[in-house]
Amino acid sequence: MVQTALDLLAQALTRLLSVLPVLLVAALVLIAALLTYRLLGRDRLRAGLRWATDRGWRLGRWVLVPVALGAATLMTDIAHRSVQARIGGQVNARYTNTADPNTAQTVQQAPTVTYLSERTYTRTLVIPPELLRQVRREGVQVLAPYLQDPSSENILRLRDRFTRSGQNVVFSREATLQSEEFIPLDTSRVSAELLAVNAADRQSAYNAAFTALYRFRNPLAQAATVRFQFPLPQGSGTLSGFTMSIDGQSFTSTDLSSGSSTWEGRVAPGAVTEVRVTYRHQGARGWNYDLSARRERVRDFELTLRTDQATRFQRYSLYPTGVTGGTFGGPQTLKWQLQNAITAQNIAVVFAQGSVRETLLKLYAFLPFCLLGGVLLVAVWGWLRRLPVLPVRLALAVLGLSLGFAVGGVLTGYLPPVPAELLGAALAFLLAVLCLGRAFVWPLLPVVLAPVTFLWVGNAGLLLSVLAVATLLLFLRAGAGQVGAVQVA
Repeated sequence: MVQTALDLLAQALTRLLSVLPVLLVAALVLIAALLTYRLLGRDRLRAGLRWATDRGWRLGRWVLVPVALGAATLMTDIAHRSVQARIGGQVNARYTNTADPNTAQTVQQAPTVTYLSERTYTRTLVIPPELLRQVRREGVQVLAPYLQDPSSENILRLRDRFTRSGQNVVFSREATLQSEEFIPLDTSRVSAELLAVNAADRQSAYNAAFTALYRFRNPLAQAATVRFQFPLPQGSGTLSGFTMSIDGQSFTSTDLSSGSSTWEGRVAPGAVTEVRVTYRHQGARGWNYDLSARRERVRDFELTLRTDQATRFQRYSLYPTGVTGGTFGGPQTLKWQLQNAITAQNIAVVFAQGSVRETLLKLYAFLPFCLLGGVLLVAVWGWLRRLPVLPVRLALAVLGLSLGFAVGGVLTGYLPPVPAELLGAALAFLLAVLCLGRAFVWPLLPVVLAPVTFLWVGNAGLLLSVLAVATLLLFLRAGAGQVGAVQVA
């Protein structure tokens, strides 16, 4: 009880101390008012109040601008929090009503081609009479240390013979094994298209379409049994539309337990065989083509990679021999061409690690600074162009800008992030122009464009710099026009 009473007393004193500064300020204001009335008198005080009221009303209207800035900041913060909560709920939800495949970095290994051949190995063991007598006493298990286990999946035939040579017995074993000799690929034409997937917080996900054409030749002077093994990609999740054709004939592998689709058939001497492989899947973060699984000569290799994401290359991997497009993160085509090369490097493309959540976080975190900068740009533009800037209209324009971007955040629940935020920015620009008029189009344009630069992952810094330089040049030109008008006058 005593402790409870002390806690209540402490709380009461805390509340009293919190109110004390307000009471002190009120007392000082009252004392200042009494002294002013005493010194100026009634008539002068009324005239001063009339002057202050008239001027205060004109200046007081500008208070609407910081109030609108505060309300706009609160509105954008609420929109940002709601978007983040929705994305977090989608990512952490146990169940979903949309497709959410398990994507990962994809690694596609180069295929291997071999021809099958037979080799016979012979082993001879001389058994002396002493060992023969021991065999008669203890059994044939005495010979176990001298005989290896013939069980092997590569053994085709096994033949054992016993012959007598004088007093000794000669044991001979012939084992015929099947071996594989590698055949280098004459031509490899690989094409991959990786298009970005706009999904909630899925980092650098893409839809992949893979197509490859391989040609090889039977190097023997007689027909041979050739085996073509195409490894299935790692980290690819579900493959769809997988097709494999040999010289135009469709082939379906019945056993994929080894992780590869294997074709085996007879090829005429010197004949050229053509294999085509296509499939589709989803991946994320990066895509690799493994050339160094075997150190062999790469005779004629060409890989074409098309993507609409900003790409990076893993260190010490093969750099493309040709790059087209890719300006400001747009679609680009990468090419690798190798002729008669022996390499221990692979092709490894990595995409920028930017998620939807991080992108929207940057956009909405930068938006309040853009609104404040927009107020300053409009005020300076009005002064340079001698245009009247009404505080009420400026406050409404600030609210219109924040409302447009808030609507963009709401649209991310129905559309991909980039078009949703661009529509929100367009709405914000339209509302601001309606409030201020067409004369303020140019100062409002950089205010709307600055936040959406973060939608282009990896290029936001460059785009902001270009936008800042363009805005500065625009205002310098407007200032030069005002100076010229003053000199003419």
